Amino acid sequence: MTYPTDHEEIEHLLGRKPQGSFEVVVRNSSGGASVIRNDPFLDDGTPMPTLFWLVDPEERRLVSQLESRGVIKEVEALIGLDRISETHSQYSVERDRYMPDQYKGPKPTGGVGGTRKGIKCLHAHYAFYLAGGDDPIGAWVANNIR
Repeated sequence: MTYPTDHEEIEHLLGRKPQGSFEVVVRNSSGGASVIRNDPFLDDGTPMPTLFWLVDPEERRLVSQLESRGVIKEVEALIGLDRISETHSQYSVERDRYMPDQYKGPKPTGGVGGTRKGIKCLHAHYAFYLAGGDDPIGAWVANNIR
């Protein structure tokens, strides 16, 4: 199915209207949206910690299958908490690049998906990886979903 605008496609994929501004940053082989980059604030000013969001339904399904197998602790042990912490820091720096220079209010916190330690969501790590982030968890997901 094709959509006249990215906004209409994302609304369909999310099953609701997006609550903030976004940009499609990764597309699948058919040209559909795979990953969006969210602004660091929702339309009402609420901080949005999740910069990259996996929206492709098939990719989400495949990552959900991995999560349902309970692999998060395994991946944490494989990658190591120090390297995961570095990834969270890199993600935070990337998100902060989209903050207005003079902004003084509450800011989004945490790393990938708002996480401060360990892995919360393989989907968010995979989205960061697909968008070009140096994310070893996302790379692991890419190597294990097919």
